[in-house]
Amino acid sequence: MQFLRRLFDFYINSSIHVALAVSGLVWVTLLNFNVGADLDFICFIFFATITSYNFVKYFGLAKFHHRSLASWLKYIQIFSFLCFIGLCYYASILKTETLFYFAGLGLITFLYAIPFLPKRIFIKGGNLRAISGLKIYVIAFVWTGATVIIPLLNEDYSLDNDVLVEAVQRYLYVIIAILPFEIRDMNYDSLKLGTIPQRIGIFKTKVIAVMLAVLMVLLEFFKDEFWINKVIILGIICSLILVLLIFSNLKQREYYSGFWVEGIPILWAILVTANY
Repeated sequence: MQFLRRLFDFYINSSIHVALAVSGLVWVTLLNFNVGADLDFICFIFFATITSYNFVKYFGLAKFHHRSLASWLKYIQIFSFLCFIGLCYYASILKTETLFYFAGLGLITFLYAIPFLPKRIFIKGGNLRAISGLKIYVIAFVWTGATVIIPLLNEDYSLDNDVLVEAVQRYLYVIIAILPFEIRDMNYDSLKLGTIPQRIGIFKTKVIAVMLAVLMVLLEFFKDEFWINKVIILGIICSLILVLLIFSNLKQREYYSGFWVEGIPILWAILVTANY
């Protein structure tokens, strides 16, 4: 049992779970717009997510504790390096234009993690992550670009009204999905981060999330190609994320957000695949 627990912890801490979630959202987009399944693109997304997330999460630890890294962090570094090799391989297959699109998101990710802002002018962190109130919107923007806009551009799909609506829906979904994490981390995050729960409180945060989820579903009716099955699936996903958000609090169980909330896109991909 101890081995299985360590294996599961590695699965979560090495960002495999979040990479499957991001890949699942890409899969949802490709099927929703009936452009087929580009497995090379999805593999690229999978390895890119692991590489970028582990870079953001563990950059500081590796920088200041590289001589005495815990064994689990060393394993994650090795795993991340192997994923980076996979990233490079699938990058060599992608279109040049697609790589340029991802380069923009990569730059945002880099600036999100690496201190580059004057610390006397901005807050201590010196990066985009440290600017008050900006974190959630940067993450939502990157996820929307990586799971809606770029996958469709890669398939030479024109960015029409339905794509715009899908992008707004995805942006709202990511914001809602981040809120349980922000509620969980309220006791640990600096007040200077200005997260939504810090600014307006937990109850108002949940009320706003309900409104955003309702808006997500209503936006489906503004698409030129309307399918009732997609509305039902979207309703299920929004209901599930809201239930998890409503029951989220400061003292969450260990895997509440990191596994259950993060894993909803995987279920979303399964539902869309079953309906395809």
